Amino acid sequence: MTDQVKPESKKVKIPRQKMPEQNPIERAHNFYEVALGYDNDLALLEASRCLNCKKPYCVSGCPVEVDIPDFVSMVKAGDVIGAAWKLKEKNSLPRIAGRVCPQETQCEAKCVLGKKGKGEPCAIGRLERYVADYAAVHGQGKMPEMPKPTGLKVGVVGSGPAGLTLAGALIKKGVAVTVFEALHELGGVLVYGIPEFRLPKEIVRQEVDELRRLGVDFKTNWVIGRIETVDDLLEKKKYDAVFIGSGAGAPLFLKIPGENLNGVYSANEFLTRANLMKAYLFPQADTPTAKGKRVVVFGGGNVAMDSARTALRLGAEEVTIVYRRTMDELPARSEEVHHAVEEGVKFKILTAPLEILGNDGGWAVGIRCQEMKLGEPDASGRRRPLPIEGKFFDIECDTVIVAIGNGANPLVPTTTKKLETNKWGNIVADLESGKTSRDRIWAGGDIVTGAATVILAMGAGRKAGLSMLQTFGVG
Repeated sequence: MTDQVKPESKKVKIPRQKMPEQNPIERAHNFYEVALGYDNDLALLEASRCLNCKKPYCVSGCPVEVDIPDFVSMVKAGDVIGAAWKLKEKNSLPRIAGRVCPQETQCEAKCVLGKKGKGEPCAIGRLERYVADYAAVHGQGKMPEMPKPTGLKVGVVGSGPAGLTLAGALIKKGVAVTVFEALHELGGVLVYGIPEFRLPKEIVRQEVDELRRLGVDFKTNWVIGRIETVDDLLEKKKYDAVFIGSGAGAPLFLKIPGENLNGVYSANEFLTRANLMKAYLFPQADTPTAKGKRVVVFGGGNVAMDSARTALRLGAEEVTIVYRRTMDELPARSEEVHHAVEEGVKFKILTAPLEILGNDGGWAVGIRCQEMKLGEPDASGRRRPLPIEGKFFDIECDTVIVAIGNGANPLVPTTTKKLETNKWGNIVADLESGKTSRDRIWAGGDIVTGAATVILAMGAGRKAGLSMLQTFGVG
């Protein structure tokens, strides 16, 4: 590392480097990745902005505790492959995290550069993506030295970000890991939930292949709770422990009239058809989805943005997001909102859907809405949306996508004996260790917290892995 300096004494002269992107007009009609990534020169410029703080607050903002100053210093020194291995000491999925992690509210929010008027924070996420992509293209050098097998076996339910992270943490300590995935593709929400233009599926496959190369065993089309239960894995298959990372895959609905009409999708179904089943390639791929001309999306989170932007790429002439609050309260990443606006998505704010209108043939033809206003803050800290009496209007549409959140998939919790769940069906687990009410069973990610971010699920997987290693007495 370079010599430590006091942040207060160092002036920042280089601005934060912008990420090259596809032209909005062009990208709104294709599924290629929007952000194009840094080249070597941009990465070096951005890395040179890092102050190498004596107390790196950025690390405390990272759910998987990546050693950010060290990996950035390696980029500055030209050792990009070394930077990749430094990343992978804590993060088994850096190419994924570099693309979908909300760094602006985590590590970058803690960066000293962004405080006290010193400028914008160091683009940690963009550098992570650059380093991981560079290593994937140019080779990552020799395999890490693997420890002798401990004889311990762990079963992992679900191949989403929590399960993959835990698998990576354990395999590097000599613990045998088998990951059970219900679907035919590995990656969980990374493949069925996040669109190709944000996270190419080939990148997920390559990250999974890296774990397979380290020794992780994967079983697809293996539905835990049907083919066999968690208790079967522990009792019959003699696994020493099981980690449940089955996610939150049960879509929520508004329970308003008309939600059963044709042309109404949950975001889960819509995005799964487009992503995992490649509906955007129809007729080459044989699982199509209706390509609406006027599409309305309910919700304001990242899933709503993904749904709206996917609908555009499938050929919609007009896509409108209906949201109860204002643009300032949107929970989606600011980058995703910005991209949606650039691509032509419209926003109908301070609007609540009351009913989905249908024709005699049973197809959606519009929505009836109520105008809203903002009242006092609610438990979330955002101002509560309140109806304006007598203010109603209709919006014409032929497709409706409900993207208001997901609940816990009940299959695994309900088929596991004496496993404690809460009133929402989520598994009760300690957030620092992942321990559940059952000995030898850990859980983490959305099945515990409800729908959250990829990096928080990865953080939960890493914590559970460390807890298992401590419990087993493995260093």
